[in-house]
Amino acid sequence: MTPERARLATVLRELRAAAGLSMAGLAAKTAYSKSSWERYLNGRTLPPRQAVQELCRLTGEPEGRCLALWEIAESEWSGRATEAARVAAPADTPSRAQAVPTPPPDMRPDPRPDPPQAPPKADHAGHRRAAAVAVLATVCAVAIGGVTVALLLLPGHSHEPRPSAVPPSPGPHCSGASCEGMSPMDMYCAASPTTLATRRTRTGAWLEVRYSRQCGASWARMWGARVGDRLRLTAGGRARDAEVEDSADADSFVYTPMTVTRPGTVLRTCFHSAKSTGQECFDSVSR
Repeated sequence: MTPERARLATVLRELRAAAGLSMAGLAAKTAYSKSSWERYLNGRTLPPRQAVQELCRLTGEPEGRCLALWEIAESEWSGRATEAARVAAPADTPSRAQAVPTPPPDMRPDPRPDPPQAPPKADHAGHRRAAAVAVLATVCAVAIGGVTVALLLLPGHSHEPRPSAVPPSPGPHCSGASCEGMSPMDMYCAASPTTLATRRTRTGAWLEVRYSRQCGASWARMWGARVGDRLRLTAGGRARDAEVEDSADADSFVYTPMTVTRPGTVLRTCFHSAKSTGQECFDSVSR
């Protein structure tokens, strides 16, 4: 289990315990089964984003921090999955000169079976009896199949519970001017944004500028930063700031509020380190 996934699982377990919810209670109140929640809370499986949202809703916890932890864990998992796929990609096709490895004994194909022996000739009476038996068997099979289908179609026959439908993910809560100065997490603008730029600072912190076409707004975020580090995003003369205020912020993403942008808007992002003077800035364009 990665540290990112372990941190997320710990927070989710704390929420469940504080709300007094059992695994069965979680399964009854959400679209996910008891066994799924056990895997999510033990850290064996990365939960879907919507599962995290549902747990926050049930416990009355604001989604911001939990979704930030989920994004870190998901980004780490996606990066490892991509790297594993790259490493495991097959090399060039071996040349004829290269020897083809011999499969182990238990993997070798079975020797070709002997050709089937021709059946002995039967008399005409035998053929007639065989045909009659085949017709009778077919009629019986059709009759049994019809009865089975009729029983299955009877109301109340099946006692298997129908799987509950997964509710659709909520859409953005703002658009255009109504997003100005709002949190991209609280307004659901951070669900599937476009990443405009990614930079690593001299101190090791990571910066990212994102744009949501649905919301018509952009924002910046940082992670791996230290307490006191600051981030500013400027577009069209409007500046939006964010700061790492405590250790909880340092362990997750920190976002600037959103600012309204359109395709082609130039955004300037500046990072101020708490440990050094000066700033690191770069430009990006929304698209």
